[in-house]
Amino acid sequence: MTKKDIVRTIAEQLDLPQLRTRELVQRTFDALIETLVQEGRIELRNFGVFQIKRREARVGRNPRTGQRVPVQAKSVVTFKPGKEMEARVREMDRRRTDESASPRVAPESLEHEPEQPVQQEAKPGEGG
Repeated sequence: MTKKDIVRTIAEQLDLPQLRTRELVQRTFDALIETLVQEGRIELRNFGVFQIKRREARVGRNPRTGQRVPVQAKSVVTFKPGKEMEARVREMDRRRTDESASPRVAPESLEHEPEQPVQQEAKPGEGG
């Protein structure tokens, strides 16, 4: 799903123009980013927690060459889903598991004519 899809969905549900809805969605995202940068943490009940964490400098490995390379320290955004999101994802997973475990009906056997022996052509030089 893209931001455009989100805008379209909200606009349809609330019967709002897409231009106005796009502005609201963008301002919401901008506010989230600004708050995260200023405060380092955003907690949205039943959704999850965005948090800035510091990754220390380390020595990594180039997967192509195997060569050791220094990786600088950096800040990264992490997300921990809330209880409601976790529960809904688990429910989705459970439904998929149940569907794949359900017995499948085998297709009815089709009556086949007996196979006829395949005659091979003699290669040049072979007696026949």
